[in-house]
Amino acid sequence: MKNIKNISSYTLLFVISISFFSCKKNFNEVNTDPIGKSTTTANQLLAPALVNVLSANMSRNRSFNNELMQVTVDINDGEGRIFRYDVRRNVADQTWNAWYPELTNLRNISTIASQAGSINKSYQAISKITEAWVFQLLTDVYGDVPYTQANQGKDGVLEPIFDKQKDIYLDLFKKLEEANTLLSEGATIIPTGDPVYQGDVTKWRRLGNSLYLRLLMRIAGKSEVSAQVIAKIKEMIDTNPAKYPIIQDNSQTAKILWNGTNSSTAVYSSPFMGIRAVDFRTPAITKFFMDNLTTWADPRIDTKYGRNNIGRWGIAQGPGGYIGVPSGYAAGSSVVKQAYFYSDAQVTNGITLQTDAFTGIIMNAAEVDFILAEAAAKGWISTTGETYYYKGIGDAINYWLPTLFTNPNDPLIKTYAVTADIDWDNTLPLDNVTAGAASKMELIHLQKYYAMFLVDFQQWFEYRRTGHPFIPKGNGLENGGRMPARLNYPLITQSTNPTSYKNAVASQGTDDINTLVWWQKP
Repeated sequence: MKNIKNISSYTLLFVISISFFSCKKNFNEVNTDPIGKSTTTANQLLAPALVNVLSANMSRNRSFNNELMQVTVDINDGEGRIFRYDVRRNVADQTWNAWYPELTNLRNISTIASQAGSINKSYQAISKITEAWVFQLLTDVYGDVPYTQANQGKDGVLEPIFDKQKDIYLDLFKKLEEANTLLSEGATIIPTGDPVYQGDVTKWRRLGNSLYLRLLMRIAGKSEVSAQVIAKIKEMIDTNPAKYPIIQDNSQTAKILWNGTNSSTAVYSSPFMGIRAVDFRTPAITKFFMDNLTTWADPRIDTKYGRNNIGRWGIAQGPGGYIGVPSGYAAGSSVVKQAYFYSDAQVTNGITLQTDAFTGIIMNAAEVDFILAEAAAKGWISTTGETYYYKGIGDAINYWLPTLFTNPNDPLIKTYAVTADIDWDNTLPLDNVTAGAASKMELIHLQKYYAMFLVDFQQWFEYRRTGHPFIPKGNGLENGGRMPARLNYPLITQSTNPTSYKNAVASQGTDDINTLVWWQKP
């Protein structure tokens, strides 16, 4: 037995020795990824980053924005119901954790496109535009956030400071100005790596300037910057429009066309396809959202204009027709769901919002129209708001039903508006804060609300900015019936960046959902 033990020991030592020298001999070859690579290109970073950001946006639009802004309502008496303004702290984590990692990729596009041998000013500009898009979302959701020191972990900046929202906005304006100048040179990009415009840099320039208008309008009410902001809007639209081309029709709308809705081999698949059919159709549509559409006889829900014998938005009718559930209902009310969004499993050829290729909207033409309608109504640019208002209605509907109106001046647009009793009235006051009172701002923002259907958090942001459209308040609301003004900072940020977090709270205010961000404060 002793000899056997010795032989076994020698054998084991021999095997270990051979293994060690074999590993050492082939170490580099064995530890080299045969299909991976250590470098990348701007083109290869763009599409994955945009798809990931947009997918996160659509997910939270459905589960958060739509519940807050009375598109849908969760039939549930449990705690933590967002439609009751009962917003728990963990709700804040998903978007923060989705957006910041992709900002590294978007920023690296500019870094790569600025290196000798691979300089491309269009990619530099697209990097700035997409960064501005994501940082706008971050600061409008949370307020002060890491910006100047963000995404610098590889450089040793592990606890970035939180920049003030005002400073972030002003720097985003600089980025968008620079992007406009860079794109004016027209350097080509690779079409197959661009999921939004397929390499058309002129349309990227329009998106950058349209995003610029969105941001300018959002802070135009702040007295400390309003004069400069209004002057810039006028320059872009009246004084020097050739220098600042903007989105003017749906062919220029910024979107990712989901070509994976009905194909397992497609490149870009809608995030809605990852939702179980039963879950997709679970939320009820609210009374507010539904009643307006039925009152107007809106073509987006009319079966004769839709597909599969359902309207383009794929809304199911209950026994009583298009009946919505009042949002904010008190627990124990025993409400009954009737109207809801069809799921793919309920439709023969699988074309619903769950499978619709056109749901991936970044910014559409109608939103730009309504920004200009507001600016015109306020006297900041030439003409009244009427022209842009009707164009916004037409573009919003035509995005989903592209042949309904032949052009932005189609008289059928006004005919539809008059019949629906949503036609422009220039005798109305500009604004009226009394709930339900008519005003130009209420006209504009009610239509803008429907135009921004599915567009990340924009309905919520605009409601926080303007108080429009007037949405009813149920008697089951929590939080004192106050619409949340922001989301709190994620818990992980508090633990991993405690000093900067405390400084941000000291500057901005208590870290809760009722603390106003800079552009909301008087």
